[in-house]
Amino acid sequence: MGKTYAGARLRRLREDRRMSQAELARALGISPSYLNQMEHDARPLTVPVLLRLTETFGVDPGFFSERDTTRLVADLREALAGEIAKGRVTPADLAELAARMPAAAGVLLDLGRRNQQLSERLAGAADGRDGEPAAVSSPHEEVRDFFYRRQNYLHDTDLAAEDLAADIGIRPGEVIGALTARLAGAHGVHLAAESGDRLHHYDEATRVLHLSTRLRPGRRAFRMATQLALLEHGDAIGLLAAEDFPRGSETHSLVRIGIAHYFAAALILPYTAFHSAAEEARYDIERLTDRYGLGYETVCHRLSTLQRPRLRGVPFSFVRVDRAGNMSKRQSATGFHFSRAGGTCPLWNVYEAFAAPGRIHVQIAEMPDGHRYLWTARAVTRHRGGWGEPGRTYAVGLGCEIRHAHRLVYSDGLDLDNTSAATPIGMGCRVCERLDCSQRAAPPLGRTLLIDHNSSTFVPYPVTGEGPAGRGRAVSPGRPGPA
Repeated sequence: MGKTYAGARLRRLREDRRMSQAELARALGISPSYLNQMEHDARPLTVPVLLRLTETFGVDPGFFSERDTTRLVADLREALAGEIAKGRVTPADLAELAARMPAAAGVLLDLGRRNQQLSERLAGAADGRDGEPAAVSSPHEEVRDFFYRRQNYLHDTDLAAEDLAADIGIRPGEVIGALTARLAGAHGVHLAAESGDRLHHYDEATRVLHLSTRLRPGRRAFRMATQLALLEHGDAIGLLAAEDFPRGSETHSLVRIGIAHYFAAALILPYTAFHSAAEEARYDIERLTDRYGLGYETVCHRLSTLQRPRLRGVPFSFVRVDRAGNMSKRQSATGFHFSRAGGTCPLWNVYEAFAAPGRIHVQIAEMPDGHRYLWTARAVTRHRGGWGEPGRTYAVGLGCEIRHAHRLVYSDGLDLDNTSAATPIGMGCRVCERLDCSQRAAPPLGRTLLIDHNSSTFVPYPVTGEGPAGRGRAVSPGRPGPA
């Protein structure tokens, strides 16, 4: 086992609990001077101390792992891509800052993002687009960040949903019956058919839940479970949403709906039973959809939430994109980084899924920081039901770090140790550090393009000087120069 230095996290955890060094040292059975050395990274955390810390504070050992900074470092690398390109800061500097002073790193990240937003506003004014909104976070983006910060797992919500599932007798094949009985018996809510354009509508005055006749059984159960969540746990859901957003705000209302959806999924797929089924099936998504009679996307989303302490599943990242590359859903229990700068990597297999709908595509992908992931992707289509009515097609991706890949049936036959077999992908062309990528669709931030009218290369946007992933070359005549 490698040495673990986590002084900043240990000190912050102690201060959050309002304990002195002497009090914590007494609880851990060590001397205050030894604790002081660990808090200042003069000595590493030993296994016995780490175990006592998890018992004292009730945290998972992973709290002190260096892996915890992966997500923060990725965010910093994107927000400060221009500064990295200019050589003013290195990725190693950011990694050390995130590990030793995560609070300071968070402030720097916020300042970096504000700087990006200001630059985009100024660029808009220069282009005659003054007044056009910059790429600030929308309420829907803030909802995604709410779950992202919690690694897509809401402990109390999940426990409450599982308790309710046991109370009303949720079992595969009997979900709709159990939900119908609970809604009617406990709340006097009855069901009615909805033939219009709405998926569902709850009339508080008449206590009637209208459900579209076009809903398949799985989606019908999900809407019923969502309404039941709001009826039975609406106050708790509102309190949780208010942790980050003021009541009455648009974002608070959206987060409240998001938490209710989380509760609904946890209700129809109770944690302990679903976790056991997933492990038994080695996370075979299609087997799980058959077992529970639910859609592919619903099962994937639930798999990405299995992070209960002492009963963890594989930590997944979940994403849903359309053909144009718009990311309408993104949640993660891993350090995988989703770009905020617009666009994602075209080499990512979520886009390959559109070429063969219904088939699961598997890819080992490597990010610029060297972390590798196993990704599965499949295209799913939703139809409203009428002839000639347009459907909606998405690619649903589910990925995990390569160290967990052996637990998935999709890893069978793959050489997980062969780093050269991984597809190099990035966070998006604008901030990607792979300067020699022939698929690049935009110039990298903070780099000066190398323009030579007498030569061309396979690299669309070559830059001057040495870069972290390639060297400067002449620009192809087929591409325009700097904007």
